[in-house]
Amino acid sequence: MERILIVDDEAFIRENLERVLQSDGYRTISAENGNEALTAISEQEVDLVLLDLNLGAESGLEVLSSLREIEPNLLVIIITGYGTVESAVEALKLGAYDYIKKPFKADAIHLIVRLALETQSLKREMRQLRRDGATHHFTEEMIGSSPQILQVFDQIREVSKHGTSTVLITGESGTGKELAARAIHKYSERSNQPFIEINCGSLPLNLLESELFGYEKGAFTDAKIRKKGLIEEADGGTLFLDEIGEMDISLQVKLLRVLEERNIRRIGGSRNIEIDTRVIAATNRDLKLAVEDKEFREDLYYRLNVVPIFLPPLRERKEDITQLLNFFIKRFSKQFNKQVKDVSRQALDMILNYRWPGNARELRNVVERICIMSSSVHITPDTLPKEITGEPVNTSVKECFSLNETGLNLEEEIASIEKEYIRKALQMTGANVAKTSRLLQIPRGTLRYKIEKYELTDTD
Repeated sequence: MERILIVDDEAFIRENLERVLQSDGYRTISAENGNEALTAISEQEVDLVLLDLNLGAESGLEVLSSLREIEPNLLVIIITGYGTVESAVEALKLGAYDYIKKPFKADAIHLIVRLALETQSLKREMRQLRRDGATHHFTEEMIGSSPQILQVFDQIREVSKHGTSTVLITGESGTGKELAARAIHKYSERSNQPFIEINCGSLPLNLLESELFGYEKGAFTDAKIRKKGLIEEADGGTLFLDEIGEMDISLQVKLLRVLEERNIRRIGGSRNIEIDTRVIAATNRDLKLAVEDKEFREDLYYRLNVVPIFLPPLRERKEDITQLLNFFIKRFSKQFNKQVKDVSRQALDMILNYRWPGNARELRNVVERICIMSSSVHITPDTLPKEITGEPVNTSVKECFSLNETGLNLEEEIASIEKEYIRKALQMTGANVAKTSRLLQIPRGTLRYKIEKYELTDTD
């Protein structure tokens, strides 16, 4: 229950304010002058102060300064009468939260106090996060306290302050590159503007170009209307280019021009359109090797790599695994209405010793799968996948292969296996494409293409 200090030299105002505040469930303390107010906040914790600027011979501004010297984070609402609004404004400059003029109505007191206390609560949470280093839960699923991930958090905070520099996020698949990009946008001045993402490896060249740059009506056969591209849609905000290493080299030239000239031209268009779009790119490829192999333009690489951020693999920050594990257990237990609460010691040892080639995404998928399929309260070794427990994989899959002198069609065999895995994954997730793509660790666009290719039911 919040405690509010009322500082006023008029007894009937103190009594009226006490009555109003106590009706809302707050505890109140009253002080007639500055000395009593200073004693009150020195002896007990106070969440909010209502301070009259006119305390007889005393200056309310001086009392305000003294209160904030003792408690710099103290939230103070000034009570001011007719003709002292200028002093109230001066109080705001000295750090007061707000002011209210006499005579005031109970409804106004209810509202301003509630808003002030909500502000105070948020400030306390932020101070607590700063004391903790804001490390354990930086943003959604970006969790950890290892030195490696703390360095990433620091880089994200710093780059968020500079809203125009391009960022290149690298790391293995499943390390959280999209989460990092979203965090940079969230904590930047562009946070109220669009965050647009596109997977450069999920679309063929012509479709990717039209998605990025847009087109004018009649630019090609199916261009029935004019369409803005994603670069233009992200104007003022952030464009996230995932799997940038898969972009065709001919399109890389056009992207480089956008980054250098800060304008675009729609397909079939005749004029340049100025844009203010921050570009964040991500890849799990080694772009330096791709440059050496002539698969990625060197000039584009250096233009993207203004601020590089590397996301370490999960196996190199094992101290974060338990935190991520607990987070996913809570999330998916609630989502699927299950009672999974914890992990047995033996299962935890197996989880910690596993190399996690799919990184945090693989860990997330494993926990989601367990919460879907298991009715147990605990995660035990028998609920874990065999690759984690170290048990040999069922050989019945291997035994289904046969190769004789007549040979076989390898592509058809592989396609048959892929189709079966996708079919089973769709069954497990209720044909939810988003969950299935996470389960199989493939891009959603790729999954949709394969669902259509293999004529599998898509009810997502």
